[in-house]
Amino acid sequence: MAGQHTENLFRRFKGNSVTVKTSTGGVYEGRVTEITNDYICLTETVGGEGTEVFLFYHAIESMTTANTESV
Repeated sequence: MAGQHTENLFRRFKGNSVTVKTSTGGVYEGRVTEITNDYICLTETVGGEGTEVFLFYHAIESMTTANTESV
Protein backbone atom coordinates (compact mmCIF):
# COMPACT_ATOMS: atom_id res chain seq x y z
CA MET A 1 0.00 0.00 0.00
CA ALA A 2 1.34 3.43 -0.81
CA GLY A 3 0.43 6.94 -1.79
CA GLN A 4 -2.60 9.16 -1.42
CA HIS A 5 -5.01 6.21 -1.36
CA THR A 6 -3.36 4.88 1.80
CA GLU A 7 -3.39 8.27 3.48
CA ASN A 8 -7.09 8.72 2.74
CA LEU A 9 -7.85 5.23 4.03
CA PHE A 10 -6.18 5.90 7.38
CA ARG A 11 -7.90 9.28 7.69
CA ARG A 12 -11.23 7.40 7.61
CA PHE A 13 -10.11 5.31 10.59
CA LYS A 14 -8.46 8.02 12.72
CA GLY A 15 -9.27 7.32 16.37
CA ASN A 16 -10.33 3.72 15.66
CA SER A 17 -8.53 0.51 16.53
CA VAL A 18 -6.75 -1.22 13.66
CA THR A 19 -4.35 -4.09 13.11
CA VAL A 20 -1.52 -3.35 10.68
CA LYS A 21 0.80 -5.95 9.15
CA THR A 22 4.10 -4.75 7.71
CA SER A 23 6.11 -6.17 4.82
CA THR A 24 8.74 -7.39 7.32
CA GLY A 25 6.16 -9.49 9.15
CA GLY A 26 5.49 -7.21 12.11
CA VAL A 27 1.92 -6.97 13.39
CA TYR A 28 0.81 -3.87 15.29
CA GLU A 29 -2.52 -3.36 17.02
CA GLY A 30 -3.51 0.10 18.12
CA ARG A 31 -5.53 3.25 17.71
CA VAL A 32 -4.72 5.56 14.79
CA THR A 33 -3.63 8.85 16.37
CA GLU A 34 -1.68 10.78 13.72
CA ILE A 35 -1.61 10.72 9.93
CA THR A 36 0.84 12.50 7.63
CA ASN A 37 1.60 12.12 3.94
CA ASP A 38 4.49 9.71 4.81
CA TYR A 39 3.51 7.75 7.91
CA ILE A 40 0.88 6.95 10.52
CA CYS A 41 1.20 6.83 14.27
CA LEU A 42 -0.52 4.11 16.28
CA THR A 43 -0.92 4.06 20.03
CA GLU A 44 -0.52 0.35 20.76
CA THR A 45 -3.28 -1.35 22.70
CA VAL A 46 -1.66 -4.80 22.97
CA GLY A 47 1.76 -5.65 24.40
CA GLY A 48 2.92 -2.08 24.98
CA GLU A 49 -0.03 -0.19 26.41
CA GLY A 50 0.21 3.41 25.28
CA THR A 51 3.42 2.98 23.27
CA GLU A 52 3.49 5.04 20.08
CA VAL A 53 4.53 3.27 16.88
CA PHE A 54 5.31 5.14 13.64
CA LEU A 55 4.81 3.19 10.40
CA PHE A 56 5.79 4.43 6.95
CA TYR A 57 3.21 3.76 4.23
CA HIS A 58 5.69 1.90 2.01
CA ALA A 59 6.20 -0.65 4.83
CA ILE A 60 2.48 -1.43 5.31
CA GLU A 61 1.27 -4.64 3.71
CA SER A 62 -2.29 -4.82 5.04
CA MET A 63 -4.70 -3.34 7.57
CA THR A 64 -7.84 -4.61 9.26
CA THR A 65 -10.19 -2.79 11.58
CA ALA A 66 -11.23 -3.99 14.99
CA ASN A 67 -14.93 -4.47 15.62
CA THR A 68 -15.51 -2.41 18.74
CA GLU A 69 -19.31 -2.71 18.76
CA SER A 70 -20.83 -5.04 21.31
CA VAL A 71 -23.74 -7.19 20.23
